[in-house]
Amino acid sequence: MPVDSYFMYTFALIIFFIFCPTVYGSTQPKANCPTMCGNVSVPFPFGTELGCFARIHLYLTCNPGRSPAILQMTQHSLVTDISIDEGVLRIQKRSGPGDFLGDRDTTLYSFSGESGMVKWAVDDPTCREAMLNNKEYRCLSAHSHCVDVTDDRTSKHVGYRCKCSSGFQGNPYLEGGCTDINECLQPDKYTCNGICQNSLGSFTCFSCPRGTDFDIIARKCKASNVILGVTIGLSSGAGILFLAVITIIIIHRWKKGIQKQLKKRYFRKNKGILLEQLVSSDPSASDSTKIFSLEELEKATNYFDHSRVVGRGGHGTVYKGILMDQRVVAIKRAKLVASAEIDQFINEVAILSQINHRNVVKLHGCCLESEVPLLVYEFISSGTLYDLLNGAQDGRLLPMPWEERLRIATEIAGALTYLHSAASMSILHRDIKSMNVLLNDSHTAKVSDFGASRSIPIDQTHLVTAVQGTFGYLDPEYYHTGRLTEKSDVYSFGVILVELLMRKKPLIENENGEKQNLSNYFLWAMGERPLEEIVDKQVLQEQDMEAIKHVAFLARECLNLRGQKRPSMKDVEMRLQFLRARKVAPGKDEVVRSHRDVGGGDWHGGVVPAAGHDGTRQYSLEQEYASSLRIPR
Repeated sequence: MPVDSYFMYTFALIIFFIFCPTVYGSTQPKANCPTMCGNVSVPFPFGTELGCFARIHLYLTCNPGRSPAILQMTQHSLVTDISIDEGVLRIQKRSGPGDFLGDRDTTLYSFSGESGMVKWAVDDPTCREAMLNNKEYRCLSAHSHCVDVTDDRTSKHVGYRCKCSSGFQGNPYLEGGCTDINECLQPDKYTCNGICQNSLGSFTCFSCPRGTDFDIIARKCKASNVILGVTIGLSSGAGILFLAVITIIIIHRWKKGIQKQLKKRYFRKNKGILLEQLVSSDPSASDSTKIFSLEELEKATNYFDHSRVVGRGGHGTVYKGILMDQRVVAIKRAKLVASAEIDQFINEVAILSQINHRNVVKLHGCCLESEVPLLVYEFISSGTLYDLLNGAQDGRLLPMPWEERLRIATEIAGALTYLHSAASMSILHRDIKSMNVLLNDSHTAKVSDFGASRSIPIDQTHLVTAVQGTFGYLDPEYYHTGRLTEKSDVYSFGVILVELLMRKKPLIENENGEKQNLSNYFLWAMGERPLEEIVDKQVLQEQDMEAIKHVAFLARECLNLRGQKRPSMKDVEMRLQFLRARKVAPGKDEVVRSHRDVGGGDWHGGVVPAAGHDGTRQYSLEQEYASSLRIPR
């Protein structure tokens, strides 16, 4: 291509760049950009092709019309050298008419004092302004900095350029362009009269004294420097290790202090002070009740591992734990941290601390140091009465002898009698059900879950409370009036008696496929069907019908819709004990209860020991025992 035509093309290209500025600005060069033009290196931000230069004023022309090719800034000026580090161009003026730089924009160039040398800037802002605009800032290498460019003659600001930091070399306009200088490999430029050790951006020179035998001294010096380096390294390592240990100790003590404060706060939040007052103010509280630390219970349950869960109740989750003294315990963790749940927890501890009965689950202690309160009970190993009644193997219910059913019923009745009359205050359980009757290895019954229980003074007959209980066991009279009496527990116990007799769940499907309370179905069936069709077939095979009738009739009395007509738990317990002892015999004190008295249908000849009009005995214990001898077997 002729020179004039080539420069016309170049000029047209420059005009295009000026009017279309979006096509020439490049923060990084494209791939395969030419880096040489003849004998001259062309580093970025300069370039000879589109996409290879940072700004239009850094565009240079590589004229291949000569051999070798020449790098031109304008038609009348040749570029002989480009220095990125010094920020200068060396230019040679060609013979011929025209200005030195022709029509080229010279606002970002200035002539230095030296002939043929031009200072250049990559952009026109000051360094301070450029660094505030991250998008346009051109010093992209990590180890680079900005340098302001001024005109030597007028001291006028021209712009800024980039330079690699001290100890680094390369191109600061490229990402990662500035690399570390290994000064030890350039002894002529970086003097070191000893052992040279390079480091990032610098170097260290271990000096050695010179003597008559320099090689020997140098070797000794080198050895001493190695020893010194090792000593410094070990000392530094030991210091860092010491600081790390001190830091760990401080953090550990700080965390321990925080945990201690948290435990105190949780203790107050969980109403520990109130609990202490309740237990200490009651002389009948069990001396064995212990306050456990959270750490003890975490170790006992393997930090409350899910594999240790043995049950989930209405008021919390129960874990199996092994204490340090190898005692196996059940640890109940409250489900919620709401105030109502904490009140129920405190209520359960206060009540259980007053109770000492073989058929009530024993409370070993509690823990108030966690966000949710914890109770520690004796561990009952064989599940619940509900599980025993409804547990199946190979699709068939497990055998359950009549004597065992009668014994379990008597033990539950004994526990409730104790709660109602033998404790320092009358305690109403309020949630009696087969799920809350635990069984140990010998199937001894243990009444549990006192979260909903309430205690009342002996001079009161009832409490008015919000209705609480389990559907299927809930006393209808309590449900409608909110008046909680000991007869509410009697009703729930009656449902358990029916479960033992019929071996059915508290909610069943009747003949029409409808959901129905077992208690309602039982009362209806007693008036419409023979007893042989109602009770569990296994019971019929083991026991005479007379004893079964006594228990069925007792269950119907307990389920009377009018609480006043239900027997007391003391009456129920004694009648069950007499049945177990087989001390019932026919006599003249038998009475036949009508359908009107018991709230059910015809009894088909059933009899019951004499009782007062409210279902409780109204004479002395000696008379009661004497009359019981005449009760039919």
